[in-house]
Amino acid sequence: MGTLYIDRKGYHIKLDGESIAFYLEGKREGVVPIRPLNRVIIAGNNTIETSVLNKLADNGSSVIFLSGRGLQYRGFLTGRIHNNGLLRVKQYKKSLDKDFSLMISKELVMGKTEKQLTFLGDAAVIMEAEGRKAAFCNAFGIIENIADAIAARCDSQESLRGFEGAASNAYFSALTSLFPEPLGFKTRTRRPPRDPVNAMLSLCYTLLHYEAVREIQVAGLDPTIGFYHCFDYGRESLACDLIEPFRPAADRFVWELFKEGKCSSADFVKENEGVYLKKDSRKEFYPVYETWIGPVRKEIVTMVKDISRRVIGGEGIIPA
Repeated sequence: MGTLYIDRKGYHIKLDGESIAFYLEGKREGVVPIRPLNRVIIAGNNTIETSVLNKLADNGSSVIFLSGRGLQYRGFLTGRIHNNGLLRVKQYKKSLDKDFSLMISKELVMGKTEKQLTFLGDAAVIMEAEGRKAAFCNAFGIIENIADAIAARCDSQESLRGFEGAASNAYFSALTSLFPEPLGFKTRTRRPPRDPVNAMLSLCYTLLHYEAVREIQVAGLDPTIGFYHCFDYGRESLACDLIEPFRPAADRFVWELFKEGKCSSADFVKENEGVYLKKDSRKEFYPVYETWIGPVRKEIVTMVKDISRRVIGGEGIIPA
């Protein structure tokens, strides 16, 4: 199973031996075994007994709390922190090593631009039939030149951020033209998302971010200490680092949802200035997301293990 989504308000959630039992208005609705769960995502207003949280923590299951309709992050519960304190000490030291941080940062950004180029190249082939290939070729050329410049002469975090920003501007100028105009996707908007595409992008980025947070914590690293993203109070900067190369994959996933008719404007509701995925539509979305995220999770685990080995420098214990 791996992941359990609880996205219906009003549940009373109790422990039943080695399982979670769900009650709605006093009636038992179902039971889910705890042992297979790696993560539990809870959205909306529910009542959960502490015995359930204790059991999940003992099982090593991470619990992510999201708000109701907006599905914004509210909190994260995990079991005991990994015992490898030396790994965190080394991580702090490496984060202050400008050469090491720049090396990791360049790898992350170059991985991101490589996947942007792959996505745009594939999209250009599809859009050629509609006479819209030029915009993609233009963005592709700009990003390709930026990637070459990063590899050849980028010697500071400041210049790397400038290159990445320029690449992102070119990339999103092409990405917006992929979606039908009635969806209203003109630019990236957050907090709140202003159209269905931005709503779906925000949801996927949020879930992807906390996939990274979980694996970072399991490995024993500190999610708040990054190498590319500066330390910012309350931000999981290392998770922000690690998901950068996966953002284009999430963008492609969202595009395919709309292109294949698995998602449409009818699946969203406008509330105040924001646009959000409807509850019934979220039920359809979660299984599709789980299918997509499976291989990505494995890549994130591999990245976290690689960072751990490079941070520790051959000393201490690295999680298997």
